[in-house]
Amino acid sequence: MSNKLIEINDLSAGYYGKPVIHHIQLTVYEGDFIGIIGPNGGGKTTFLKTIAGIIKPLSGSLKFHSPEGGLIENPRLGYLPQVNSFDRSFPISVEEVVLTGLLSAEGRLSRFKASDKEKVRKVLERLNINHLASKPIGELSGGQMQRVFLARAIVSEPWILLLDEPSTYADNRFEAELYELLVQLNEKMTILMVSHDLGMIPSYVKSIACVNGTLHYHPTPEITPEILRVYNCPIELITHGMVPHRVLSTHQENSSTDESY
Repeated sequence: MSNKLIEINDLSAGYYGKPVIHHIQLTVYEGDFIGIIGPNGGGKTTFLKTIAGIIKPLSGSLKFHSPEGGLIENPRLGYLPQVNSFDRSFPISVEEVVLTGLLSAEGRLSRFKASDKEKVRKVLERLNINHLASKPIGELSGGQMQRVFLARAIVSEPWILLLDEPSTYADNRFEAELYELLVQLNEKMTILMVSHDLGMIPSYVKSIACVNGTLHYHPTPEITPEILRVYNCPIELITHGMVPHRVLSTHQENSSTDESY
């Protein structure tokens, strides 16, 4: 059996003392690829931010284990947040952005070494954006910027990769390439990915978690209207024939519609 990397017990988290997610129970094992779905405002982003250490739990426990099995305080995490806006006037190149992904991994503020730049070169090449290395990030398209931030998330070769809507700005070609790349990365990294793309993720993830205030875990990637009902995930599948195409959130009393939650 694979080693557990994340152990979550009765976790609640939110903002200004008010929980957005509550009583979360989940154990994440090495090699997992979990697709996280749920309605807008259900707490998907809050859940990832809590694992990433951006938000502190209000109650409950969040424990990390190394791949070797021991408890640790600072796991090697890669995090790709939602990219809703960015200061395009900020004078920084693609290479420099990706290099910052090595800061937390190395725990240092010293100058980058030649070996660091070689790591960046390799990851940019893997994402087919090595030709953009010296380009100011403000000149990139949305899809290119998304690739850069993904490169930043994986350059440190994290044990755990957290992705919040990674295909938001992806064109059709890169979207297909992205999911294939994630399957390859999953051979070395455990992945938790928030996505609204129910038509794509069942072909790539290994299991599903629906976050809607609390979390319901489904150990297979199958998504059907019946599963969504049983797991209290109030989103509607819209299909072309038998293939899910897109997802709409429902309006619920006392439910936030802020997609950043």
